[in-house]
Amino acid sequence: MALEHAILVSLLEKPGSGYELARRFERSIGYFWTATHQQIYRVLKRMENDGWVDVRDVPQQGRPDKKEYSVADLGRAALTSWLHDPIEPESVRHDLAVKIRGAAFDEDPSALIREVERHRQAHRNRLAHYLAGEARDFPVPEASGTGPGAPLDAERELQHVVLRGGIAYERMMIDWLDDVLATLARFGPGR
Repeated sequence: MALEHAILVSLLEKPGSGYELARRFERSIGYFWTATHQQIYRVLKRMENDGWVDVRDVPQQGRPDKKEYSVADLGRAALTSWLHDPIEPESVRHDLAVKIRGAAFDEDPSALIREVERHRQAHRNRLAHYLAGEARDFPVPEASGTGPGAPLDAERELQHVVLRGGIAYERMMIDWLDDVLATLARFGPGR
């Protein structure tokens, strides 16, 4: 997937400025695709030149005008074409897994244990972030009036299923890293 496709999806959900897009990438799109502010602005400029996005100046009180981007017909056609193209399943390329296998050839696994613990904490932090976002953006059906019989909102449902995938992935990684730590604990210096 190219960054262009993630930007098109975001702009179809809601038009916005480059800054607003960057915030969305930090808040929700970043669950499955990351990009820096500079990358977003660079790609937006290219998309504008290619006719994929329309831009309008929005006056602001006491600040410079902002540019608000929305998807143009060419951009929608490009996204539709990409949505219909098959993609290959992702291959796992995991540096930490190679390090874990390599630990069999290290006399002292303490450095690797610290690294696994660091990764575990990073996944715990990301899981907490995802769960907080889920509680904020997707309240339980009884409290939100979206229970059985409520009309389906494909956009929200699909956003939520992607977030649930991220939550499941983080939980799986934490479980796996717990298993790695338990396995490493059985081997000490000098084995």
